[in-house]
Amino acid sequence: MKHEAQALPLFDEDTQRPLADRLRPRTLEDVVGQEHLLASDAPLGRMVEQGRLVSAILWGPPGCGKTTIARLLAQRTELAFEPLSATFSGVADLRKVFEAARRRREIGQGTLLFVDEVHRFNRAQQDSFLPYVEDGTVTLVGATTENPSFELNGALLSRCRVFVLKRLDDTALGTLIARAEELSGRELPLDDEARLALMAMADGDGRFLLNMAEQLQALPEDTPPLDTAGLAQQIQRRAPLYDKAQEGHYNLISALHKSMRGSDPDAALYWLARMLDGGEDPLYIARRLVRFANEDIGTADPQAVQQALAAWDVYERLGSPEGELAIAQAVVHLATAPKSIAVYRAFGAAQQRARRTGSLMPPLHILNAPTRLMKNIGYGEGYQYDPDTPEGFSGADYFPEGMDRETFYHPTGSGYEEHIRRRLNRWSALRAQRPDPTE
Repeated sequence: MKHEAQALPLFDEDTQRPLADRLRPRTLEDVVGQEHLLASDAPLGRMVEQGRLVSAILWGPPGCGKTTIARLLAQRTELAFEPLSATFSGVADLRKVFEAARRRREIGQGTLLFVDEVHRFNRAQQDSFLPYVEDGTVTLVGATTENPSFELNGALLSRCRVFVLKRLDDTALGTLIARAEELSGRELPLDDEARLALMAMADGDGRFLLNMAEQLQALPEDTPPLDTAGLAQQIQRRAPLYDKAQEGHYNLISALHKSMRGSDPDAALYWLARMLDGGEDPLYIARRLVRFANEDIGTADPQAVQQALAAWDVYERLGSPEGELAIAQAVVHLATAPKSIAVYRAFGAAQQRARRTGSLMPPLHILNAPTRLMKNIGYGEGYQYDPDTPEGFSGADYFPEGMDRETFYHPTGSGYEEHIRRRLNRWSALRAQRPDPTE
């Protein structure tokens, strides 16, 4: 039986309730970010159009709409909605629900049993569902953030369809912000960059986004637009800075660091001697040398970090004053080594991009498929084992779907990085010559 969506108001006017609850979608058409399941030609959309639901597991990250979708599915298919949380419910609660569902069935009323965090039920509790799902007493809809292949038993999985919900993308999150602004009658006090940062902070979680928006809406109406720094102050209060004092201590380690960076071993040895004479802990200096080797030299001289670690190890074995010579030797090696911050910059750029993109899934072709379910939904499909290719290089795209390939690491011509640069250039040329093997 086909049911038309009722014309319900988009917002709940009860101002005592949290914003995320007031903006909870009231029809399936209002749900954002899950069109691949809810569109008229999508799996759940077709079931709704036909008025027939099967038992299902909704698998997706927090704040993507699992609970809301279950409630609206019951509404559209005219099933009684029975919610349970696996965290707070036990066998006695399940028995009451099953008995109530049995009585409804006798008068022709179906029941949608929604179990939040269904993976928290143990195996025996999961087995208790089986006869009632099997005979149609209840239509089970379970919600989980965990992989059903590992958390649910096979008997229950075989009686349910698994639907994978997506984390909310920027378009969906932007829609939620617009709804929050429409409800309050004012725009969030954010500039364009801060608005993007707010969505990045949400990491695909619509509920968390609306909770942050509610904090911003509580600011005075004359609040000027916040930039990203102002947003961070309002949403995530930072701990006050700790005054370490001992300014001379940090001045000397800065002098040592910059002398090595400037490839001046003589000045570096002078500042090392000054620090040791002043009573500095040699192990503190050793730790800083290891940091310098990674941060300022990197792959230009892969042996640099080994030299720094060796100096640390020698000092721990010999102590002062003999061990200090090993530290001095490492200082000279680091000061005279070729320098490159290419890895340092690449990692910083990758971290920024990772924070912006949040929890995007790896492409399916590079995921292992240890279970039949994972194989059936495409895990591992099309993967090429690079050592088996003629060039030892498949040219596959390992970035997440929906993210363009980016180059973070730009090796310099210094030291060993010149060899790395030639190798990367060769692979880049090979990648450009062949199509993506997953396409």
